[in-house]
Amino acid sequence: MSLRVSIFRGQINGEFRLEIGRESLLVIEIPWDPNIFTIFGLLITWHGFFTSVGLLLGVWLGVRVATALNCDPDEAYNLALIGIPGGIIGARTLYVIENIERMDSAWDWFAITEGGISIWGAVLGGVALPTLFALIKGINLRPILDAAGFGLILGMGIGRVGDLINGEHCSRMTDWLIGVTYTHPQSPGLRCAVLHHGSVDSPVHPATTYEMLGDLGILALLFFAVWKLGLWKWPGLTFLLYLDSYAIMRFALTYLRVDSSETFLLDIRVPQLVSLLVLVGSVPLAILFLRKSSSAIMPPQPLFASWPRSKL
Repeated sequence: MSLRVSIFRGQINGEFRLEIGRESLLVIEIPWDPNIFTIFGLLITWHGFFTSVGLLLGVWLGVRVATALNCDPDEAYNLALIGIPGGIIGARTLYVIENIERMDSAWDWFAITEGGISIWGAVLGGVALPTLFALIKGINLRPILDAAGFGLILGMGIGRVGDLINGEHCSRMTDWLIGVTYTHPQSPGLRCAVLHHGSVDSPVHPATTYEMLGDLGILALLFFAVWKLGLWKWPGLTFLLYLDSYAIMRFALTYLRVDSSETFLLDIRVPQLVSLLVLVGSVPLAILFLRKSSSAIMPPQPLFASWPRSKL
């Protein structure tokens, strides 16, 4: 027995349909156009819209947490702004590396407006550039990195809402609990279904939705770890908790997707390989951060005790 829910965008009296079948599955049909509008020749998609919203709210939360962790909010803002181009460059670079065989020319490497970014590339690039700047300027980076973990995971979670609407990432077929199908002819999800499964009616795992829920769970874990467990006593460990938690989740969820290239390691795909490298690399960093703990570190303030002036 299955429950099939069709969602229609329309007027107030929009249609809601339940379809009973034989599979043990709740199927959600998503009919929305992945494109919102075009302005001055630039196509605005739901994926791009929610990515932008996630970016803005992520910067806001990151600076708010940095202030609560007794960091200079101006330094936090500056590093966040430096991280934005780093994240864009990293996101596109890793995507190109992962999909180099699909690139028809060198110009395709830079066609970011046509889609194709890597979330791991965004994270690593968005952290690498501010880290380099902080080292050059002598800024105490570890508590700001801790705050960045909050902003990054929030932004990533919000961005996944656009992935759900667009069907941006191809997932495996499912007959377990819940699945989604895409019916709009412009939807990447519909093209994925035809390309990988040979049918537009085959329900697939909502893998990016699982990731969105996992991101919000990691965000809650970070708040609990800092304000309840006292992880603030070891600056840098909160950031590693964010990285490692996401790496474990992404490694597992990649098994539900079919849009990542395989590597030379058995059936390990590129996001999984990056996740493993992050987990391995975090071990020496954790040892280093534990050794650099200091009794002079001030406890965090209540998160919304005071508001820095907004620069967004």
